[in-house]
Amino acid sequence: MAENELFDFFKGIIDSEEGPIVLCNLDYRIIYENPAAMMYYTPAAPITGKLLSTLMDEEMMSKVNMSVEWFKEDRKNNKVFAFHDNTNNMDMYILAIRNTKGELIGFYGRREDRTPDQGKIFDLD
Repeated sequence: MAENELFDFFKGIIDSEEGPIVLCNLDYRIIYENPAAMMYYTPAAPITGKLLSTLMDEEMMSKVNMSVEWFKEDRKNNKVFAFHDNTNNMDMYILAIRNTKGELIGFYGRREDRTPDQGKIFDLD
């Protein structure tokens, strides 16, 4: 499979997620936000191209910094709980992005529904 075909598949997966996903490089610059992130982070959207420090308070930025440093310590360190969003009853996580050699190349934030009843099961209507 050609690299551009893989790109389309991976982008399709990210864009189909109902929860916000924000990809960042190691300079803490947002390199991509899925459509759900555009909705979730309104009115700051679009946030692609912005530095995280322009969108987060000092305490949250400190937590992101600590998470990235922890990711650098060991290839097994890949997921950190960030916070719980009470309004939407979801947990937000920061996850490592690694290349095929296991080297840290970035990180991303995404949500997970806190309770099973938040998830949809085969709603085909």
